[in-house]
Amino acid sequence: MANAKNTPRRGPIGHGMGAAPTEKAKDFKVAMKRLFNELNNFRILIIIALLLAALGAILSISAPNRLSKLTDEISKGLVINSDNLETLRQQVTANFSQGIVKEIEIDKTKISIDDQMQFLNIMSNMGEDTTVEHLYEKIDEMPQSIKDLVKPFMNMDEIKKIALFLAILYITSALFTFIESICMTDVSNKFAKKLRTRISKKINNLPLRYFDKHSTGDTLSRVTNDIDTIAQSMNQSLSTLVSSVTLFFGTIIMMFYTNWIMALTAILSSLLGFILMFLILGKSQKYFVSRQEELGKLNGHIEEIYSGLNVVKVYNGKKEADRKFDEYNKSVYEANRKSQFLSGLMQPIMAFIGNFGYVAVCIVGALLTMNDIISFGVIVAFITYVRLFTNPLSQIAQAMTALQSTAAASERVFEFLDEKEMPNQKEVTKVLNKDKVQGTIEFENIVFQYDNNDKPTIKDFSAIAKPGQKIAIVGPTGAGKTTLVNLLMKFYDIDSGDIKIDGISTSELTRENIHDLFTMVLQDTWLFEGTIKENIVYNSKDVSDERIVEVCKTVGLHHFIKTLPKGYDSKISEDDSVSAGQRQLLTIARGMIQNAPFLILDEATSNVDTRTEELVQKAMDKLTEGKTSFIIAHRLSTIKNADLILVIGNGNIVEQGNHEELIEKNGVYAELYNSQFEL
Repeated sequence: MANAKNTPRRGPIGHGMGAAPTEKAKDFKVAMKRLFNELNNFRILIIIALLLAALGAILSISAPNRLSKLTDEISKGLVINSDNLETLRQQVTANFSQGIVKEIEIDKTKISIDDQMQFLNIMSNMGEDTTVEHLYEKIDEMPQSIKDLVKPFMNMDEIKKIALFLAILYITSALFTFIESICMTDVSNKFAKKLRTRISKKINNLPLRYFDKHSTGDTLSRVTNDIDTIAQSMNQSLSTLVSSVTLFFGTIIMMFYTNWIMALTAILSSLLGFILMFLILGKSQKYFVSRQEELGKLNGHIEEIYSGLNVVKVYNGKKEADRKFDEYNKSVYEANRKSQFLSGLMQPIMAFIGNFGYVAVCIVGALLTMNDIISFGVIVAFITYVRLFTNPLSQIAQAMTALQSTAAASERVFEFLDEKEMPNQKEVTKVLNKDKVQGTIEFENIVFQYDNNDKPTIKDFSAIAKPGQKIAIVGPTGAGKTTLVNLLMKFYDIDSGDIKIDGISTSELTRENIHDLFTMVLQDTWLFEGTIKENIVYNSKDVSDERIVEVCKTVGLHHFIKTLPKGYDSKISEDDSVSAGQRQLLTIARGMIQNAPFLILDEATSNVDTRTEELVQKAMDKLTEGKTSFIIAHRLSTIKNADLILVIGNGNIVEQGNHEELIEKNGVYAELYNSQFEL
């Protein structure tokens, strides 16, 4: 597992639980410009999605006015027809005042003379302070013709027309949103897939120098977290930002178009709440930062203690470790308590903003309705407008925060994709067939220096490995043993000099061709999740079961494998309890299956005990038969039978010869060898 330094960073926590401070881009404009340029192939789909988001918002904005008209039409059917009542009063009064009493007709309803007289008698007994309830009681006493004229009437045709229009409006808006969501989901997932593919190819083309400078956790974070952040933000933030901005400004325009007094009421009541919210957010930011810092300290302390738990126990450091843990834990608790309390206020404040806006609209609307300035339907429309006005503000803020994270993530991803790759191999045409290789390797005046080093690691190194020879490379730590092997495998490009395989320079061969010529058995064994057989055969073609069994018998693995439940088909992975020696033997078996003409053994026995070392050594002896082999070893007892031992010091050969010759010289090798057996 990666340690704390290599752990992939996590994305921001959701706003509802208290958000962590957003990682910001170094240059937001440049990062977003690069991101949109990379999205060029998806431009049409993105434009369609954003247009649909804007159209959906526009349809949502136009709905409240239609809802207002529907409300007014319905309200007309709940009260008496005051217009007809007033018309009847005027005509009846005119009839009797002129002394010409005759039958009248209003809205195709005929009112007889007797009905008119009865109407006048009832109306004359009503004072100016008559209540609505009293008016309705008197209307019940009037003749049927007058009841029919002034009774409440709903225009169902108009109501159905408006209701149908609203239904179509809402369905169309939902359909636009649905299609927009599909488009953005498709774009974000395809773009994420494209980025992952590019990164996968990029990793194979990057020189080993890059991975020397960057931690594994950092690279994994770019492939996983950063790409996921970009995909999620594209899927949600872009369309949300467009629809929210459209809603925000469209709602303001429609509110002022409907009634400017109500518009000012709704806007001012909402802004008061938002000012309060931003003040709290400003205060809470430092607690979010503190929480992340304290959590980092706590996690670091826990990892440190558990990774060295045996040392802590041996030195009785438990009390001190517990004291520090309690101290860090308390700091995390305090930061969490304060940040979550303040972030927990956001939802109640948002609810307060909405409710306060509704109350203000209702009070001002009631006053305006009483003075016949607006209808009741306008109040209903403005209640909807308040919701449409307040939601976009918080959505815009969240979308901008998400875009900041997207810009930072995209910077990291594109920074990785822009890294300098290994030199192009298009002009490299020579190929060495591994079945026809003779096995000679020549090092000619090799010079190599790491980027951050002041002086070369390898200085003017020259040596020749003859076919079938077993070459051992020994020397103190940092002498350049592994570097020499990395240069041979073309993991690094040499600064000067040349390496030749059968007289052909490695610069004239592709890296893939060179890798095909070598089998490597390293100090760190690697098993992937799969069967024993799959681990042994790894990437080799047309290998028979008989060949696998033969190889495993040769290296001494067959008995162990037969003890497993399913034998060679038993599942195995890094998490299984397989001993270090068995793992090493599995990697040696893998190397024998590959059957390359050259072999590199890099500290292959350093992690095993003496008894297991004997088994591994026998297996390696089988593996090296007939191959030109390079063995790097700290345990000099394992290379006593090497044909040639190269003693490396300060990047060059200080001694060379076989074991007996070097012991007789009583030089550096003899000193190293004897020091391992001193009591």
